[in-house]
Amino acid sequence: MLRVAAQIIDGKALAQEIRAELREQAAALQAKGVRPGLSVFLVGDDPASALYVKNKHRACESVGVFSEEHRLPVTVSQDELINLVLAANFNPSIHGILVQLPLPNHIDKRAIIETIAAEKDVDGFHPYNMGGLLQGNPRAVACTPKGVVKMIESTGMSIAVKRAVVVGRSQIVGKPAAMLLLERHATVTICHSRTQDLAGRCREADILVVAAGKAKMIDAAMVKPGAVVIDVGMNLVDTGFVGDVDFETVSKVAGWISPVPGGVGPMTIAMLLENTVEATVRAAK
Repeated sequence: MLRVAAQIIDGKALAQEIRAELREQAAALQAKGVRPGLSVFLVGDDPASALYVKNKHRACESVGVFSEEHRLPVTVSQDELINLVLAANFNPSIHGILVQLPLPNHIDKRAIIETIAAEKDVDGFHPYNMGGLLQGNPRAVACTPKGVVKMIESTGMSIAVKRAVVVGRSQIVGKPAAMLLLERHATVTICHSRTQDLAGRCREADILVVAAGKAKMIDAAMVKPGAVVIDVGMNLVDTGFVGDVDFETVSKVAGWISPVPGGVGPMTIAMLLENTVEATVRAAK
């Protein structure tokens, strides 16, 4: 029987739809005298981080969100960075704060994240917000997992009662993605580098989210026919960027699949904008 290729989950197109809605919300807030504001801190001169911050700034402009950027030398001290974040905490025109990761080794990432006011934590990494996610009452959800769930929902598949497998257990993607799927009544398995029979676990998944950071580690033999496959990976190889999923082979088996690039990446930035606008609405109240 001839297998029809998977339908593509176009993260770029979905992100554009979300931005259009956010543009309207931001305009309504400005009509009331409140403009959403985002403060971004970039430490060092890593080209990838600088490009990412630049894209975030452009995205903010496109929806009417004010964005200020703090570029700091790699030699900045932890105390100096904390003081700058504290100043943003008390700035009423700033509703969201983002510290671009990774940070230099001499700066404690956890200390910086905990310094950000929980209500301005648009990355969703503050312990208060992570705890809210665990309790099923999140205020700000980490951007990439939030985008992943919206992409799954865009297929029309009901997440409830489905078998979901998340490959990767990071606090940035894997764990919060699993919690979001669990909250939507999926039965969730988290796999990682020590999981036995990874291929077998993946083949059980109606929904497969891969965020392991290893190029093309998931092939067609590891995917259940008709599954929704979300590829969070972004790996630089000789031919350019590829995901954690072997798109060419898996797309012949899956029902839905997200591409790399053009999948999760645009949705992550869209969710940052959404979190910022939502934080502004809460502050206005």
